[in-house]
Amino acid sequence: MKTVGQLAVDSLVAQGIDRLFCVPGESYLGLLEALNGCDEIDTVVCRHESGAGFMALADARMTGRPGVACVSRGPGACNAAIAVHTAQQDGVPFILFVGQVAKDDVRRDSFQEIDYGQMFGRIAKWTAEVTDPNRMAETLLRAFQVATTGLPGPVVIAVPEDVLTAQVEAATVQPQARVRGAPDPAALEQLRGWLAEAERPLLLAGSGLENEAGRTALKDMAEAWNLPVLVSFRRQDLFDNAHPLYAGDMGLSNPASQLELLRSSDLLVTLGARLSDITSQGYSFPKMVRPEMRLAHVHADPDVLGIHFAADLALASDPVACARALGQPQAALPDRRDWLSALAAERAKIRAVTDKEQPDGVPFARVVEKVGANLTEDAIVTVDAGSFGAPIYRAIPFRPPQRLLAPISGAMGFGVPAAVAAGLRTPERPVICFVGDGGLLMTGSELAVALERELPLKVIVSENNVYGSILLHQERDYPGHWTGTTFTNPDLETLGKAYGCAVTRLETLADLDRLPELIARPGPQFIVVTSSVQALLAPVRPAAKHEG
Repeated sequence: MKTVGQLAVDSLVAQGIDRLFCVPGESYLGLLEALNGCDEIDTVVCRHESGAGFMALADARMTGRPGVACVSRGPGACNAAIAVHTAQQDGVPFILFVGQVAKDDVRRDSFQEIDYGQMFGRIAKWTAEVTDPNRMAETLLRAFQVATTGLPGPVVIAVPEDVLTAQVEAATVQPQARVRGAPDPAALEQLRGWLAEAERPLLLAGSGLENEAGRTALKDMAEAWNLPVLVSFRRQDLFDNAHPLYAGDMGLSNPASQLELLRSSDLLVTLGARLSDITSQGYSFPKMVRPEMRLAHVHADPDVLGIHFAADLALASDPVACARALGQPQAALPDRRDWLSALAAERAKIRAVTDKEQPDGVPFARVVEKVGANLTEDAIVTVDAGSFGAPIYRAIPFRPPQRLLAPISGAMGFGVPAAVAAGLRTPERPVICFVGDGGLLMTGSELAVALERELPLKVIVSENNVYGSILLHQERDYPGHWTGTTFTNPDLETLGKAYGCAVTRLETLADLDRLPELIARPGPQFIVVTSSVQALLAPVRPAAKHEG
């Protein structure tokens, strides 16, 4: 006999989970008791449930296993909801345990009670509430399968506090075989024929390739078939950005000239990516619903195929297996030199950094450019949401095994928790976090975990006292009307010192010459950059200034 809480912990260990993130609550003391003395799981105590959730997501991105977070009922679950939404948008396997009110109090509008099935609705892939202790093993089995099968995503498990302490006779839930779709031989042969005859092909790579095997398979396929590679939104670390076959990313503001060129493609092979909003440029590339070019779409989840764009070939299969199975071409391929040159020329325009010094601070693009030129080959870069980060995706030449951890969902507050999780997972690798002052003040308190665990994170803060992304839109639509987008910061340098970091402020372009040495220093570094709002607003108003 064991408690339900002990069954859960033993099953997590059996599934290969060696770390979980939590903010404690009285509603799941039975689970915390089972974690007591468990050497196989590192219990990371966070400062806010959103931070715990973001850390779990970043850890999942690093390991390929589900990230696990534990929170209390009501307010705890509400705070963690942002991580559930981010996991759904980002396609990350995530399991959220929520302590629930006692079994007899469920659905009585009890203190801090929520019906999590209604609350999470379609955000989670599956939501379970375990009121029968004998159903816990079955629930855990299904949770791991749902979180990792097809398009990965979030599962929420609510367990009443008295169920967690109930005794059960149940075996530890062991790993089961992953559901995989084998590549269809006839479909692969058809795709080989299309690849062999296409004069202007494109390969669009996505999250289904986000592991070492996927990156290797992508590189091998691209080189074998001489295929230019686009990556989906914020997935720059899938393919060497300096490779002659790298054609760029599908981001938030691809220029019209590039999209016009891409639309002249005669074959688009989408491998492990969803053709969702941003990757498809607002559902405009390819043309909806019948693309202007031949479209082959390969994804592990059949539910993402044929949703917005009619595919000429749709394979519900493991994209890594498909890439490998294509093998080598059997005959000479068409001459694609002009096509590759045109794509490279467009890519070069996008990468160019031309921002000059401004009277109100440093253009943050220049910071990014300097850091990108000095990244080590094993660096991990985490990025918070916000317009300050836009240059990161075009100016840093990522190349595997470097990693980029950024929220596909655009969730503010991701950057610092992700850096902490990356530092915990790979303490031997340098971790650089780019964060705006808005995002820092949302979840920067998780630097307390970095202080506790002595993580040598390099945190680069863009301080401009505005919510930059919103201000950019506001200035475009309502010039000079800066309402609700400005704020006052505390002394960020003192804040950085409070978290045990060596602190530096950079205020001019000349100061940026110190960046290579700062990010190479041992120990935690907290670098505050006085960032230019003028440079931020240049795309919508070249001479923008606050008109009050």
